[in-house]
Amino acid sequence: MTDAHIEQQPAEPPLIGASSSEEAVLHYYKIRFREQGQELTASAHLADLVRGDRVMVRAEQGPEPAIVVSRTPVVVEAAMDRPVGYRIHRRASNEEREKQALLPQLEQEAFRLCRRHIEKLRLPMHLVRVERFFNGSKIIFYFTAESRVDFRELVKVLVQEFRTRVEMRQIGVRHETQMTGGLGPCGRELCCTSFLNKFDSVSIKMAKAQDLPLNPAKISGLCNRLLCCLTYEYETYKTMKKGMPRVGRQIQFEGKTYQVNRQFPLLGKVAAVSTEGEERMFTEEEWRLADPIPQCTGRKGQGKRGTGSSRKSSIDIWGMQDGPEDDLPSD
Repeated sequence: MTDAHIEQQPAEPPLIGASSSEEAVLHYYKIRFREQGQELTASAHLADLVRGDRVMVRAEQGPEPAIVVSRTPVVVEAAMDRPVGYRIHRRASNEEREKQALLPQLEQEAFRLCRRHIEKLRLPMHLVRVERFFNGSKIIFYFTAESRVDFRELVKVLVQEFRTRVEMRQIGVRHETQMTGGLGPCGRELCCTSFLNKFDSVSIKMAKAQDLPLNPAKISGLCNRLLCCLTYEYETYKTMKKGMPRVGRQIQFEGKTYQVNRQFPLLGKVAAVSTEGEERMFTEEEWRLADPIPQCTGRKGQGKRGTGSSRKSSIDIWGMQDGPEDDLPSD
């Protein structure tokens, strides 16, 4: 292994002395600052990085070591520059690798010490994670709590212990799950741990639009909040359902009256039952040929707004425009 490593060393100097055109080419990689951390995209002039390589990345607080996870797909247009937030500066030296290997141990020691002082001071907070900067300029303690916590005395103790800047950050349950990690109901690594950079608002309306069971155990994640993946296909379902008759609407086809009881947007079909109790599956061609039966709302003063109602029916014959009942609050 030593001989092979020595033979590969001369391959790096030509990269430093490469032409300006070669240096201008950017290559993109997926990196992680922690073994179980989030995957981020970084650019580099190095073209021969492989999975597991230790590199130094330019960060706000200074150079930070990271692990190369994989190479990202090649850009079709070579001149197109991707908007990435990190730049790989160079490969990590042996000394930097050894220092990086000690970071988890130092963070665990800081975690145990901080938790011991939290119990001693009887603070109503739950410590989640500790992150220590590579250059030792700051230590960040992440915690959860039901309300605001006065941790000034705790910070004084921690500063005396570590002789560096100490920052306490209160996070929510979603960020706590993002840091601790785990497997989702799909069997894959949690989306928030692997690739999500921000949490979008999720509502029960998204589960309804995708005809998912409204069972909290089925549509909630490890954080006991609605699954983030409910947002992935919501817009597609919403677009596909706009041209379909809504559940509860009545249609007339071949002289019979049917009431729609279910939609199948991916198949373009709707299920309906006739007034005689006959169940039928309508294809897209069939329900487009069917005649919608106007709904009688029976509201007071409907006659005065008759013109407006007929106009709405001509525009949205299936009643698929979002009404006030669809505007549910986001979780």
